[in-house]
Amino acid sequence: MLLLGATGTIGMATARALLQRGHEVVCLVRPRQVGGSTQADAQLSQRLPGAQLLWGNATEEDFWQQVDLASFNVDAVVSCMASRMGSPQDAWRVDHQAHVWALQAAQAAGITHFVQLSAICVQKPLLAFQHAKLAFEKALIESGMTYSIVRPTAFFKSLSGQLERVKKGKPFLIFGDGQLTACKPISDDDLADFLVGCLDDGSRHNQILPIGGPGPAITPLAQGEQLFALLGKPPRFKRVPLGLMDVIVGVLSVLGKLIPAAADKAELARIGRYYATESMLVWDVRAQRYDEQATPSHGTQTLFDAYARWVKGEGAPDRGEHAVF
Repeated sequence: MLLLGATGTIGMATARALLQRGHEVVCLVRPRQVGGSTQADAQLSQRLPGAQLLWGNATEEDFWQQVDLASFNVDAVVSCMASRMGSPQDAWRVDHQAHVWALQAAQAAGITHFVQLSAICVQKPLLAFQHAKLAFEKALIESGMTYSIVRPTAFFKSLSGQLERVKKGKPFLIFGDGQLTACKPISDDDLADFLVGCLDDGSRHNQILPIGGPGPAITPLAQGEQLFALLGKPPRFKRVPLGLMDVIVGVLSVLGKLIPAAADKAELARIGRYYATESMLVWDVRAQRYDEQATPSHGTQTLFDAYARWVKGEGAPDRGEHAVF
């Protein structure tokens, strides 16, 4: 089994799930840059015990032309690889091109199944990373290889950002009345379990699979109310007008024509606005609405269970580049 994106939180969870089910796992890992030189991270072998590490950069065509995947005796690819920031250049480089090269290398090695972690938001593509993901989905479907395209809803990590501000006594930020959007968050472990299940479950082959976590859809208002309740504090909310987001996007877009860094920030602002106005649920094209009932559930871990652990000090995830808000 070749696993791409193994060093992310979902990738790590997927590696654990694969190994627990008895798969032999080869993790493609990019060497890190240290002091101008490229070095392998020795700690990764401890973080991915039982997996074989294949060092290489998935975004370099030379790597895919030189690597002999057939020599690793892998029969499937599971990809949790994704662009870090979602900027147009990064998205097309990682979410599309690197995956196309991986797909070609997999075909050349006789690999028969490709499980791709995508995103439910590609249903209504307005952003560069969504178009990049869709372009690879199309290439994968047309490749003739058996595919399983998994489109999860919100991750716990992306909904952890306001924990510290609420603990410090600050209000929970919401757009509008806090009920403009909803999602069915899924944990890393539950998503990993679903991804790995695609390998042996024939009903998930050659399918596009939206998936959420257990329980009903949750609005930002409900998320804030639960955090305050767990902390034993009265609810406090600060409403952020969507018009403010539009102004920020507009200003950065103009600046982006002159300053490349501003263009990337403008795309991040557009991403933020998208998630502030679009639910992470299955989109009903006919009814032109998001449908909670049509959004499948999987797993046992709920966001509110995670909130309870984090409030007790068991540690919220490091959001890194995912800290859009």
